Amino acid sequence: MPTAIELAEQFQASLVGDAPHAFHGLAPLERAQSDQISFLSNPLYRQQASDSKAGALIVSQADLEFLQANPGANSAQRVYFVSKNPYATFARMAQHFAKVSAPKYPSGIHPSAVIDASAQIPASCHIGPFVQIGANVKLGERAVILGNVSIARDVTIGADALIYPAVSIYYGTEIGERCIIHSGAVIGADGFGFAPDFLATGGEWVKIPQTGNVVIGGDVEIGASTTIDRGAMSDTVIGAGSKIDNQVQIAHNVVIGQCCVVAGCAAISGSTKIGNFCIIGGAANFAGHLTIADRTTVSGNTSIIRSITEPGQHFTGVYPSMPHSAWEKNAAILRGLDKIRQRLRLLDKNKSSES
Repeated sequence: MPTAIELAEQFQASLVGDAPHAFHGLAPLERAQSDQISFLSNPLYRQQASDSKAGALIVSQADLEFLQANPGANSAQRVYFVSKNPYATFARMAQHFAKVSAPKYPSGIHPSAVIDASAQIPASCHIGPFVQIGANVKLGERAVILGNVSIARDVTIGADALIYPAVSIYYGTEIGERCIIHSGAVIGADGFGFAPDFLATGGEWVKIPQTGNVVIGGDVEIGASTTIDRGAMSDTVIGAGSKIDNQVQIAHNVVIGQCCVVAGCAAISGSTKIGNFCIIGGAANFAGHLTIADRTTVSGNTSIIRSITEPGQHFTGVYPSMPHSAWEKNAAILRGLDKIRQRLRLLDKNKSSES
């Protein structure tokens, strides 16, 4: 088990308290024990942190000062990892401990896998049962492809990628290093492109061939049952470091920048371009052919129907969307409508009695 000193050095946190402690994992404040680490990132939970049995806490300098001024029953035996960003430090420590208990996938190819002779599969890769790999596929070192994954021709997957069972990856897709794709995801299906021709007898929707690819940068994570469509002529692009939740729909020719997060059930229509470091809430939706500036935040269930050109704004609202600060003002007015109505009734009553 790593000691407090080792963890503080590895994760660049200042250590306060008796350093020889050793820890075997992390736990929530209310469940953590003396050999576990917990974290405090919200001042509302300071008292719960003070009362916690955790042997170590990841805290900010301000929270440390509060906890030292308001010690709990277990404070004397506790150490503190002081960080400028306790939540991020917690996440990195959690990764460290998770690697110890994570499944180990030995290199090798399961006998039931069907692999085209032209595919390039390094010996360090793990290929699970009933995997299908098409012609000219290239896998990076230590890539893990679990059971029932289908990889079509000309796909490239980078080193240390992890593809969970029942993922379908269509032809030509490019996936970067250390990507994680969860079960049921479909990468590279045809975008929804049809030209109306109602002059013909009976009318017809004419399919537009989708000849672009999907290009996914390194360190991207894609949730279960998410679909990312291939481009019509240009590529659909997911920038490096972005994280996409379950059941998200990303249409053809969409470009998502670097280090964005997209929560579950969001839908992004075709040819929308989303900047870097954007945060998109669950079930948010975007009309097509929009441009969204860097560091935009979109609240859950919000409909974006116009481009956003100023970086760093926060939008909220089902329809129409508006800057979050304006939405808060309008919401406050709505909450007070009943009181306003009662006051108007009282004024009318007083006016009637005076007359």
